Amino acid sequence: MKRNTAARTIAYLACFSLAVLAAPLSADSGAAPSRPTNAPAQTASPSDIFGPLFDAVQMRRLFADSKTFADAIPRRSPPAILADYRARTEWSDDDLRAFVRANFDMPDEAVPAAAGRTSPRPLLDHIRNLWDLLARPPVTPSPGSSALAFAGTHVVPGGRFREIYYWDSYFTMLGLREDGRRDLIEGMIDGFVGLVERYGHVPNGARSYYLSRSQPPFLYLMMGLSDVHDPAVLNRRLDALIDEHGYWTRGAHVVRMPDGATLNRFWDDRDTPRDESYREDVITARASGRPAAEVYRNLRAAAESGWDFSSRWLADGHMLATVDTTDIVPVDLNSLLYGLERDIAGRCIALHRSCATTFERQARQRRAAIEHWLWDDAEGRYGDWELPRRRLRPGLSAATAYPLFTRLAIPAHAARVAATIETRLIAPGGLRTTLVRTGQQWDEPNGWAPLQWIAANGLDAYGHGTVARHIARAWISTVEARYRASGKLVEKYDVETRGSGGGGEYPLQDGFGWTNGVTRAMIARWGDPIRSP
Repeated sequence: MKRNTAARTIAYLACFSLAVLAAPLSADSGAAPSRPTNAPAQTASPSDIFGPLFDAVQMRRLFADSKTFADAIPRRSPPAILADYRARTEWSDDDLRAFVRANFDMPDEAVPAAAGRTSPRPLLDHIRNLWDLLARPPVTPSPGSSALAFAGTHVVPGGRFREIYYWDSYFTMLGLREDGRRDLIEGMIDGFVGLVERYGHVPNGARSYYLSRSQPPFLYLMMGLSDVHDPAVLNRRLDALIDEHGYWTRGAHVVRMPDGATLNRFWDDRDTPRDESYREDVITARASGRPAAEVYRNLRAAAESGWDFSSRWLADGHMLATVDTTDIVPVDLNSLLYGLERDIAGRCIALHRSCATTFERQARQRRAAIEHWLWDDAEGRYGDWELPRRRLRPGLSAATAYPLFTRLAIPAHAARVAATIETRLIAPGGLRTTLVRTGQQWDEPNGWAPLQWIAANGLDAYGHGTVARHIARAWISTVEARYRASGKLVEKYDVETRGSGGGGEYPLQDGFGWTNGVTRAMIARWGDPIRSP
């Protein structure tokens, strides 16, 4: 009898998590941020610990990628290293580089081995092989490392992204599920729950320099991929979701719309250069003519969005120096919070807890606010609200699909969005991210695996299966074509030319977790256009 009850509970929870749903918490924007009372003080980042040494290494660009030194591990006491650095007043680049090499272990730059160019193994075999290449054991950080402890076996994206990342992991898990890797799915969920219990939220990634922000809240959807039946585990996971919801719906993440409704925005608790992009941020702030702290906060908030960077977050639509992320009420974040609220309500019912009514009410309120404030009837799209100008920001983006993905959209709006996507956003190689070329990686001509899945899944759910299938098969064809040419799967693609993507702060990365996961799941759902045209 116990087993049957547990199975019914899991089925009930899965229907909420996989359907993906949406509404706001009545929170005062001056409230204290959510954090468990037993959470430790925020772990210092490398820039905090090494101060002038960190600044010198990054600003002199001793390493091509700013993230390299942020991930380095000191070989001895950081105060001793810093004292020795301060003891000298003049450092040449060569001397400083030698000093760093002598005092730090630099991170491994290895990436997954590529298949041979002449005859790569079949794509699905390659993806299956990559899971073990990208898998990592539980993390116990070395003293002085910027790495955070992570309890579960997990998959990293690949390349410079050598630790687990938050929103990436859901899309990776879609492929893990198809390949039967339940061990990795459960390890990643348990690890994220542990992070929420420790810090009050899931950080952007498992590094100390990511602790001041999160990423789009996909944890409830990850839990929807789980087969765990144990009520104790399910209650622990529900507690983590409630804590995560509190993180997003208190403090500076909360904004009030003109009618008093509350929605949410991206934010970062710090207003300093990002450790992992330190030099880049300093240069952007200097070029902006604005207070540096304001620019840093907005760059960090854009990193929390996952779209770092995009014309969505640029006041003039083109120049990174005009970044204004914290002035924007984004449709994707609020759609996911609607889904989180609906999911929590469903879990409360399934676990016989008294929290369902509260979260259902918040979901209803959020849905009404999104449909009122973030819908553009003239253009048939959902968009982002500009707080200072009290209007929807101009410009169509793939974020318009989020209310369909979370099953928030009313059918009439979903039909309009489907037509807009079909006529304006679908390129030869998949779904466009935006229609603006800025040189930023989350703009045209790039397409990204998570957005392909979100759009295709949402459109299919509302009965627009033909458009969904078009996106999926165009994306699969692009990934397969580049794989056959290079033997690699990469983080982003040029969906106009069906080539590799570009732009942004760093070179194109190989690996690549979410590309592998989404492509694998799309082939399972929509077929392989190469083999079944």
